[in-house]
Amino acid sequence: MNAALDFTVATKDDLIHAVQRLGILPFFRNSLPGFSVEEHVAPSAWFSDEPGVWEWKGPVIQEACCAYGKFFEKKAAFISPEWFPDFANYRRDGYDFDARFDDGLASYRDKQLFDLLDARAPVLSKALKREGNYGKGGVPGFDTSMTRLQAQGYVVISDFVYMRDRYGREYGWGVAEYSTPEKRFGPAFPDAVYRRQPEESLCRLLEQLHTILPDASDKALRRFLG
Repeated sequence: MNAALDFTVATKDDLIHAVQRLGILPFFRNSLPGFSVEEHVAPSAWFSDEPGVWEWKGPVIQEACCAYGKFFEKKAAFISPEWFPDFANYRRDGYDFDARFDDGLASYRDKQLFDLLDARAPVLSKALKREGNYGKGGVPGFDTSMTRLQAQGYVVISDFVYMRDRYGREYGWGVAEYSTPEKRFGPAFPDAVYRRQPEESLCRLLEQLHTILPDASDKALRRFLG
C-alpha cells in the first residue's frame, strides 16, 4: 500500500486527521481499492458497543468543517474545505442551481426539493420529507433527487442528529441534516467555487487523487470523479 493510504482509523481524531490530510476520503469501499474509511477502520471502531465511525460522522463534519454527502458513485464521502470548492465547481460546471434549471439542465422535481431545502437549511431529512409531502402516497423521488443534488455539489449533509427518548438518551441511527454549501460555508463560498474554470478544477482534483493513489490510472480516477 502506498504511504498516503497507510493509516488506521481507531479514534475520531484519526478520522479527522485522515480527512484533513487526504482532502477527499470516501466512507465506503468503491472502485478505487484502499480508498475508503471502511478499508482502514479498526474493528473496535466499526460495529461495537462503543461509539465508532458511524457515530463520529457528525462530529467530524463539524470539527473538520468539511463537506459530507453522496459525492462519488452514489456513495458518501468527506471532502475538506480546501477541496470542496473545486469539487462543486467541476460538478456544477459553472452553474448555480437557478441557472442550471433555467437552462433546462435540472428537473422540476429537483428544483422543488432544492428550493424547499434552501429556504429551511439546515434542516433534518424528516422535516424535509414532511414539509414537501414526500413518502408513501405523496411526492415521489426524494432519495433520487437528493442524491443527484449532492453529486452536483448543491447540497451537503451538515450533521447527523440523534433522536432522544423521554429520559434524554440517544437512540437509533443519526438523522441526516441537510444544507447548501453556501449556507454551510458562508458568503465567501460562491467566490471560492467560481473563481476557476470547471476544467481547471477537474485538473486539480485529478492531481490530488494521483498524489493519494499514484498507481491508479488516469481513466480510473476520471471515472471515479464522474
